[in-house]
Amino acid sequence: MTMVNARIESTQELLEEAEQSILFTTVRPGIVMDYGKEMYLWDTNGRKYLDFIGGWAVTCLGHCPEVMVKALTEQASRLINASPSFWNKPMIHFAKLLTDHSCFDRVFFASSGAEANEGAIKLARKYGSIHRKGAYEIITAVNGFHGRTLATMSATGKEKWKDLFEPKVSGFKHVPLNDIHAMKSALSSNTCAIMLEPIQGEGGVIVSDEGYIKALRQLCDETGVLLIFDEVQTGIGRTGKLFAYEHYGIEPDIMTLAKGIGGGFPLSALLTKEKFNIFEAGDQGGTYSSQPLGMEVGFAVVNEVIQKELANNAEKQGEYIQTKLYSIAEEFNLKNIRGMGLLIAFDLPTDSGSEIVSECLNHGLIINSPRPNVIRLMPPLIVEEKDVDVMDEILTNALKKILS
Repeated sequence: MTMVNARIESTQELLEEAEQSILFTTVRPGIVMDYGKEMYLWDTNGRKYLDFIGGWAVTCLGHCPEVMVKALTEQASRLINASPSFWNKPMIHFAKLLTDHSCFDRVFFASSGAEANEGAIKLARKYGSIHRKGAYEIITAVNGFHGRTLATMSATGKEKWKDLFEPKVSGFKHVPLNDIHAMKSALSSNTCAIMLEPIQGEGGVIVSDEGYIKALRQLCDETGVLLIFDEVQTGIGRTGKLFAYEHYGIEPDIMTLAKGIGGGFPLSALLTKEKFNIFEAGDQGGTYSSQPLGMEVGFAVVNEVIQKELANNAEKQGEYIQTKLYSIAEEFNLKNIRGMGLLIAFDLPTDSGSEIVSECLNHGLIINSPRPNVIRLMPPLIVEEKDVDVMDEILTNALKKILS
């Protein structure tokens, strides 16, 4: 075995090594990110990038925020992991913070959104086995996204995943979002839960109608079916409120969180009401569930979002971004500008999303195209008007070049 005496430093050598040693799962540009601060990232060549995807709606406090660094370093010197067999102080503090600021009573902590959604699926099926004569089916939305495990891929309504990794987990039905009649038609005695994102993020920022969500709540109340909100992308201030369910005037029975809850640290949570606290010992768990390091970081991040009222900033800056987009919409034939808070998207007149993303990247702006004709913006919650102005200038120039 050859010992490595020095870390690779040159960008070219790093890229060559990446191509040889990293399992291929996605196409990445030929740059290597080196460090970040607040709204910006720098690559190994010293180039600076304004980050308007926020680590995929993850870095809600920006890159390397002091409050997060402090929590990591101080807790790392005290206790990193005591195993899930014991209580620890940070897990208790963090659980109380979340229940105090939401409509929920109980929390289970995990490491990823898919893991939290797996827990929600298991809890719903446990409920079905106890209270609905063994009901196990869960109805989800077409174009929804719930994760990349086999069960969460089965719950996901992406057409291109339909035949991938078969056989997947059975017991899921998919119906169009905002179609209450389709939902009622899919409902049966085998249904234990309805699960959806209040705003479909990966589906292109498709917002659920308020009337539809209220009708779903009423339907669930009438039938005894659980309502699960996947707020992996919408939670923790992203939409202009701490949780997206607050926009709709209803309360889900179960909610999942990830992404922004850890500010970049791998962390997620499953929250539910007391009456659904029905797991028995051994039904649910995880080696890294509630480990002290993650709990302290999560507490610091969410507390910072609450104390600095960053949900309000998300609402304010989201409105400013949409104003900027509307000002150029006619010039570039942009359609369907949409979203809530700092989860925003718009439609392009052509399938040129990837070209526009690449052009923006070349000029120091990171954005996303979840569909060929859609551009999505989801910057950190600390974004300011000056950052939006920079984004607007680079994006406008990219649109001019590509769409002309």
